[in-house]
Amino acid sequence: MATALTMAGTSAGFSKESAGLSADDSLIGHGEFKYKVDKAWAKISVNSNPLFNCHEMVQDSKGRLIMLGDHTHNNILIFDKSGKLLDNWGTAWPGGHGLSISKEGGEDFLLIVDCGWYQNKSGNWNPQAGQVIKTDINGRIIFAIGHPKTIGIYKDDEKFMPTETAIGPNGDIYVADGYGSDYIIQYNSRGQYIRHFGGRNNTNPDLNLRCAHGVAIDYRNKNNPTLICTSREENCFKVFTLDGKFLHRIDMPGMHVCRPVMDGDNLYAGVCWSNDAAGKMIGGNSGFVTILDASNKVISNPGGNAPVYKNNVLQATLQAPGQMFQHCHDVCIDEDKNIYVCQWNANNTSPIKLTRV
Repeated sequence: MATALTMAGTSAGFSKESAGLSADDSLIGHGEFKYKVDKAWAKISVNSNPLFNCHEMVQDSKGRLIMLGDHTHNNILIFDKSGKLLDNWGTAWPGGHGLSISKEGGEDFLLIVDCGWYQNKSGNWNPQAGQVIKTDINGRIIFAIGHPKTIGIYKDDEKFMPTETAIGPNGDIYVADGYGSDYIIQYNSRGQYIRHFGGRNNTNPDLNLRCAHGVAIDYRNKNNPTLICTSREENCFKVFTLDGKFLHRIDMPGMHVCRPVMDGDNLYAGVCWSNDAAGKMIGGNSGFVTILDASNKVISNPGGNAPVYKNNVLQATLQAPGQMFQHCHDVCIDEDKNIYVCQWNANNTSPIKLTRV
């Protein structure tokens, strides 16, 4: 889900190298992170498995790829790596938006976020209160987390429209209220409240979040894991300690980034749309994927222009002209470093596979 956008033009003139294309136009990306594109990866029928928006995807301990969407005929679709549909379930989440996975006692569990935005038959978006639901891998509900005002931590006029969760090393659950009041709310593994931070009205602007769309645990420093939070309207990620103390920000100029996805030393993210060179948001189909290295430097933008640094400062990045993405909402990285791209507002298309070469 996103707010209304204004259409703007892309910059004229580009090279295949800047667009991340190989000589035969079959590859996208830059440097060592280049990919073949497979738009027909998902072997599903729109009649038997209809889609509105493919919001997020995770991989379970069996190697299966689990996608969450917002069509209540089948909120959850489970694929093997060839794109064959293995299972589907879920009919209760018209705002199906965020999906995280955890392992407890050798068993996989899902945290499903219904953000509260749903699309009616006329195509209009309608808001309602959101919720977070913990299930087992087959959809059996374990518990749900509802509006924080029921436990006294939100005022009556503060909206709760969560977008994402992350699971900490001790099982704590971090809920990003990205379409509501922009707090990160920390619960224990049983869904009991611990604290919240972020929001929009802190005296120190570093503590504020603007569209806290995503959240993830960064284990790259194994002795000191941190929390990476999206501040999408500010075109950045903000990094906090696990108890909510601000550490630093990662600026992503021009990029309206969705949730951070950690894989080894790299941070991946879908870019839902970008700004133009003048800093104006580009409407329409301006999404791509971005990849950062261990030092949080952008090293590849599949579907976007090549990253450019001047005096160690990243310059604004646009979608590469002629590219195929429409609002990249999430990515999932498998053990072979292939990327599966979920898109919002992309004509009901299924996930796209990017095979690493």
